[in-house]
Amino acid sequence: MPRTAIYAGTFDPLTLGHMDIIDRAAEIFERVILAIAVETPKDTLFTLKERLAMAKQIVKPLRNVEVESFTGLLVAHAKARGVYVLLRGLRAYSDFEYEFQMALTNRKLAPEIETLFMMPNEIHSYVSSSTVREVARLGGDTSGFVPPLVDAAIRKKMGR
Repeated sequence: MPRTAIYAGTFDPLTLGHMDIIDRAAEIFERVILAIAVETPKDTLFTLKERLAMAKQIVKPLRNVEVESFTGLLVAHAKARGVYVLLRGLRAYSDFEYEFQMALTNRKLAPEIETLFMMPNEIHSYVSSSTVREVARLGGDTSGFVPPLVDAAIRKKMGR
């Protein structure tokens, strides 16, 4: 059975921290699915279509990474795809409580699915999509937080 992992999130926008985890996961797993959530309580900067298009373009050099969207419960999506490993990123201690609760909930819903936590390189550990959106909306430079393609899309979206 090929070893596949799903790395899910809103990825609004995809950050250098996300990319660090994706790059390393692509070295560990035979296949990595970047699953972009359709439903999100967050005030998104980019539409689902934009997030999918950017992610597909950015991960294109990684031959074993694919991008798709999903709706509903992540564990249901994983089961439907025959995937039994979920990747979650932990940037800082403050992420742990939420991620721990989510992992335990997922384990209760689908005990056969494992959650693995990965930490981004420490130079990206303070960067979150929420922070990038706030910097962008306040007119700041996001180039040090996101891949160049995403930075260009942010500047275009902000009319800069």
